[in-house]
Amino acid sequence: MQYKKLGNTNLNVSQLSYGASPLGSVFRNISEKEGIRTVHTAVDHGINLIDVSPYYGLTVAETVLGKALKSIPRDKYILSSKAGRYGSEFADFDFSAKRIRQSVHESLARLGTDYLDILFLHDIEFASFEQIFSEALPCLHELKKEGLIRYVGVTGYPINVFQESLNSGLDIDCILTYCRYALHDTALSSIIPALKDKGVGIINASPTAMGMLTQRGAPDWHPASEQFRKAAEKAIALCNNYGIDITGLALQFATSHDDITSTLVGTANPDNILKNIAWLEQPLNLDLASQVKSIFMGVDCTWDSGYPENQD
Repeated sequence: MQYKKLGNTNLNVSQLSYGASPLGSVFRNISEKEGIRTVHTAVDHGINLIDVSPYYGLTVAETVLGKALKSIPRDKYILSSKAGRYGSEFADFDFSAKRIRQSVHESLARLGTDYLDILFLHDIEFASFEQIFSEALPCLHELKKEGLIRYVGVTGYPINVFQESLNSGLDIDCILTYCRYALHDTALSSIIPALKDKGVGIINASPTAMGMLTQRGAPDWHPASEQFRKAAEKAIALCNNYGIDITGLALQFATSHDDITSTLVGTANPDNILKNIAWLEQPLNLDLASQVKSIFMGVDCTWDSGYPENQD
């Protein structure tokens, strides 16, 4: 496993990181024991960054992860969680300082730790940027001073949220982006130079477009258009003709960018963790990746997320 420094932080994070959302049965119903074994397998094989949120499984993922972490020394993992998003509806977002503080203490209790290495504001496109930059982010900086969190970050789907975060003039240690640097969509590339210039670390999640680029395919709740779904099916078939699993190709492509510190993968299956690590050790098939990318050219592979004024 390779490790890189996350932006200007002093965190050296693994190239592959673990996204704990499946522990909340977000993609399929899982057994708690299998989920715990998955976490242990990840850490045992060099993955040291673990990301979660109270939103995943409506606190279930944090609860299961907390049980998994009980037997692992605290210095063996870097832990990030989030605040601000607690459900799927607009009414389920609350970026007030009061709720963020309450949320952090709740997360710490569920996770069984005294501090978070990183706290992200979760999907800030679902709030007014005025509140994010005048109330929510300043609250995170206060929590940082108090020692409850070590570093500050934001997450979101539209690339615009990261540009606005840079424009705010407030210090941000890292971002967590998802589905925007992958075989189907490389829009994140447009802002990587600016993030790098500011010393903001980049964590990239969901190189499979939330399950779209997998043999199993996307879950029913996936927001993708029918056009995107059909293109994904075509890409999967192409990879199968080469005898290559598209999930492996997607992971190799996402981790090939030198300025992306870590790529998050989510699973509740220990065997999948080992598979992902093995894929990292294999070279990217550049020709096949190019062919797959060409399938998505001209296809709208994005969707709306958050308030209209916060879109790209």
